[in-house]
Formats: sequence, structure tokens, C-alpha cells
Amino acid sequence: MTNPASTHDTAATAPAAPARHRWAALAVCCLAAMLLGIDNSVLNYAIPSLLRDMGPTGTEILWISDVYGFAMGGLLVVMGNLGDRLGRKRMMLLGAAAFGVASLLTAYAPTPGALIAGRALLGVAGAAMVPSTLSVVRHAFTDPRERTTAIGISSGIGAASFALGPVVGGLLLDHFWWGSVFLINVPLMAVVLVAGVLVLPESRNPRPGRLDWIGVPLSVVGVVGAVYAIKEGFRDGADHAPVWIAAAVGAAALALFARRQVRVEEPLIDLRLFRNPAFSGAVGSNLVMIFASSTLSLAFSLYFQVVRGWSPFTAGLALLPGPLAAAFAAPLATALIPRLGRARVVALGLVVLSASTAVLGSLSSPGMPYWGLLAPLVVNGAGIILIVSVTNDTILASAPKERAGAAAAVSETAMEMGGSLGIAILGSLLGAVYRDALVLPPGLPAGTADAARESVGGAFEAAARVPAADGIALLTAAKDAFCHSVQITAVVGAVLLAAGAVAALYTLRGVPAEIPDPEAEKEVLPSAAPSGR
Repeated sequence: MTNPASTHDTAATAPAAPARHRWAALAVCCLAAMLLGIDNSVLNYAIPSLLRDMGPTGTEILWISDVYGFAMGGLLVVMGNLGDRLGRKRMMLLGAAAFGVASLLTAYAPTPGALIAGRALLGVAGAAMVPSTLSVVRHAFTDPRERTTAIGISSGIGAASFALGPVVGGLLLDHFWWGSVFLINVPLMAVVLVAGVLVLPESRNPRPGRLDWIGVPLSVVGVVGAVYAIKEGFRDGADHAPVWIAAAVGAAALALFARRQVRVEEPLIDLRLFRNPAFSGAVGSNLVMIFASSTLSLAFSLYFQVVRGWSPFTAGLALLPGPLAAAFAAPLATALIPRLGRARVVALGLVVLSASTAVLGSLSSPGMPYWGLLAPLVVNGAGIILIVSVTNDTILASAPKERAGAAAAVSETAMEMGGSLGIAILGSLLGAVYRDALVLPPGLPAGTADAARESVGGAFEAAARVPAADGIALLTAAKDAFCHSVQITAVVGAVLLAAGAVAALYTLRGVPAEIPDPEAEKEVLPSAAPSGR
């Protein structure tokens, strides 16, 4: 494997950008990351309006919800490589322009089919932007301490933005039609475009070699097949034929892709990177974090909306302190790295996340005051940022600099699949424990009992169809069973996170606290040096 300490974009010969341009570039990248995160979660709030105005079928609703993630997850690796070849700034701005156009088309989609196509275009544009935002930040900041802080802030903003989706969606849909949740992207992406042209530095791999055109479709089919199988298996059960077909096709494509990547001269993913403990340990820590925390987020979203009876907007506000803590705690990781080292900071973040997850689970009960949950929610968010701010910086700094976009894409793809796996596996545990703990009142009709066992949401709908006394008893039983399932699932997640902390201490133990930039003075292409505007 090429020695990361000796690689750089050799075409870059201009001096580093002034501080004001570096931090302005970070602000642009943070705005782009925030919009992408919001768009990933905002649709859930708009679905009831969509059902009223457009009347899509159940299958169409599933595709409207899922096609964005399929398109983005499947194309991250390809787009990261294209950014390394064509220029990371150029790829980010192309993605921003495409995202704005796709948002406009999606907002005014006349049919469910057009809406699905618009969401797919949004996913393609998002895939172009995600690895580029991280790699642009990586190249804008040459000082190791500044770079760690900048990547931490960017990661924190990205984490916070997912919780902003229901809040933004709620505010817009209280006053406008469902398309407003997409239309809001257009002026904000215009800001990203204009500001990006002025302040973003350009960088690319000066010797990219030939793009692996055979690896491209193998990568796309493999990732989309795997993510589709995970999501549909969780939703419909693993015994459905499309799930098995998607899983088999995805696994075969990924196996062929991996085999090809170790043989071609210019791979889309240099699998030898995983021999580097810094790279593999950081990716693994992110996987454990997203695997456990994604399910907790789903569980508490249901807890606030179904058990507590809050609207999605209010539930979004209730969950917001955690992500906001993540956004504001990024400098803490930078301060701790010189004192504790990267391995211990990541392990500390996983331990904090583990403890707060266990506490949140233990406190989940129908009558628990919200203020009792506030402190562990904040601590949970701080734990997440201690992890991702260090791991994302480690991933980008330990990979060859000319492959920064591809490295960022590997990290984001792993996060996408880890989140899907977490919801599929721990989400299944959440449902199984709920069904096992549910004690139904006697005498319920068979259809009502079946609906109540299916999910806690189904129990609440079923309770409205039975006499008042039976409905109250059913609601009480469903709330108690669901809170018990949250408690058990949180304990399992906490144990996994604690195990991840031990693994991080081992895998990251040799990574230096400060990973230097080998060519700090050679950072941007001469043609893209900031103009001083």
C-alpha cells in the first residue's frame, strides 16, 4: 500500500488558503451537509399530506421513502472516485446544482412516479456531495489540530441535521403544502453554489489512472442489493422472495467487486487501506456507533409519538438536544486528543454513548417526565461527536491524500449499511420483545389482537375500534410492553457500544494524537486559489 505519509496531490503548488477562506469553506460544507441530513429525514413528516393530495399506493409510498437512500448509498463510492478525478470542489458544486434542480422537480411532482424519480435524482445528487464535503474540508485545513476541529464541526452539524428534519418539516407543513419540504432546498443550495464558487479550494488526484468501469456497476448493484435486502427484510420479513433475491445478487456483486479491487491497478476502493489499523479501526468504531444509535433514535421517536402521544414536530423538538449537543461539543474532542490520544477519546465516546443509552432505556416509561430524559439525551449527543469527530478525521488523514474522496465514500457507505443493519437487527429485537411482553386484555376480537401484536402503533389504532374500557386496557398494556422493549434493546445496544470501546482501544492504540499533513504548503490547485474576495 502507498505510504499515506508520503502521498499528496502533487499538482497542488499554491500556498495554503488564508484562515478566513478556510473557515468560510467549512461554513459552506456545513450548510451542504445540514441540508442533506434534513432531506434524509424530513419526508416522514410529509407522508400524511402526500397520502391526502396524491393518493399513492402502499408500494409507491415505500419507494418514495426508500429510493433516496438506495440511490445515495449505491453511488457514494463511484462519486467519491469521480471527485478525486474531476475535482472535489467541482463535484460538490455539480451535486449542489443537481440537488437544487431535483428539489424543484420533486416539490412540484404531479404523480407518485414523478415523485419517486425526483427522490432518486436527489439521492444521486446527494451522493455527489457527501464525500466531496468531507474531502474539501480535509484539503482546506492543513494544520492537524485545525483539521480535526473542522472535521468534528462538520460531522456534528451533519449529525444534528437528521433530527432537524421533523422540526423543519413540522414548521413548513403547518403553513404550506407537502412540496414545501423540498422547495426550501432551492434557495439554500443556491447559497451553497454561489459561496462555494467564491471560497471553496479545488483539489484532485493529479494521476488518477483509468476509472474501473467494470467495478462501477458491481459496486452499485452490490450496495443497493444489500441495503434493499436489509430494509425490506426488516419491513416484510426475510422469507419474502425479493429479499432473498436482492441479498443473493448484492452478495455476489460485492464478492466480485472485492475480488476485482485487489487485482486492478486503480481500484475504486483500495482494500489495502483496511490493513492500516487507523483506517479500519476508525471505520469499525463508526459502524458500532451507528448500528446501536440508529435503533435508539427510532425507538425514542416512536416512544415520544406513540407512547407519549406527541406530534412528530414535538417529538423532533424533544430529540433535538442530543444532536445539538453533538454539534456544539466538537471542539471538546480536539482538546482531549493531545491529552488522551485518539484511541482513548474514541473509546471514551463509546463508553459515554453506552452509559447514556442504558440510562435512557431504563428511564423510558409512560409517565417519565421529559426533563428526566434531557440530561442523558445531551450526554448521548456529546458521546456521538467524541467518536465521529475523531474517526472521520482519522479516516481522511490516514488514507492517501489523493484518494480523500474515495476514503470519505467508504466511510459514508459503511455508515449507511451499518444504520440499515442496526435498524434491521436491533429493530427486530425491539419488535420481538414488545410482542413477547404484550399482555392483551381478554375478549379482544382476533383481528384487533393481531393488529396490537404487530406493533405499538397498530395497538393504538386497534384501541380506537373496541369499547372504551377495552381500549384503555389495550393502550396501557401496549405502552408498558413497548417501554419494556425499549429498555431491553437499549441494554443490548449499550453492551455492543461497550464492546466497541474495548475494540477501539486495541485497533487505534498505535495512531498518533496528531496525524500531520505531509505537504501542508501544497494544498490547492493554482487555478483555484482563493481570489481574496
